[in-house]
Amino acid sequence: MVKSFVVAAALALPQATGAPLPSTYIPAATVEATAQEAIANDVTDTAIRTVDAGGHNVGVGVVQRAAGTNLPGGAVHTQVTEVYHVIRGSGLLVTGGTLVNPEQRDSGMAVVTGINGPGVSGTAIEGGVRQQISAGDVVIIPAGTPHWFPEIQEDIVYTVVRVDPGQVVALK
Repeated sequence: MVKSFVVAAALALPQATGAPLPSTYIPAATVEATAQEAIANDVTDTAIRTVDAGGHNVGVGVVQRAAGTNLPGGAVHTQVTEVYHVIRGSGLLVTGGTLVNPEQRDSGMAVVTGINGPGVSGTAIEGGVRQQISAGDVVIIPAGTPHWFPEIQEDIVYTVVRVDPGQVVALK
């Protein structure tokens, strides 16, 4: 029975057609240089690379937020899942709940076309899970899940991996 299940599971996997796609390497020095440039220019979210991963896009970026920031709002990315890995710093992250005063983002905005895809911004989140995150933590935020940093205790820098099954974000 177990053997039949394994064979059936293997047959259900998509079969590779053609040559495998190349891997993408992003050295730690590139991540750090991107973070330092973002801090120097007061840029919150910077895409490093977005690649076609075989029918879906995967992007990697760096986000930095300054200590003491109390960001109004919250966001929902309707088609892109995000995975945060905190490099340094800490902040209070709220996920889930309900976005307050939601407004659809303009489809032509650079953040929509080049970073995290279509979505909605708000003025706050009601409810949700409040989680203190800090260096070393990883958070997965599925597409459609509201998220917001209402408090940043110390400068926070994190890498973000964005999974884009609809290929709505431009390649970089």
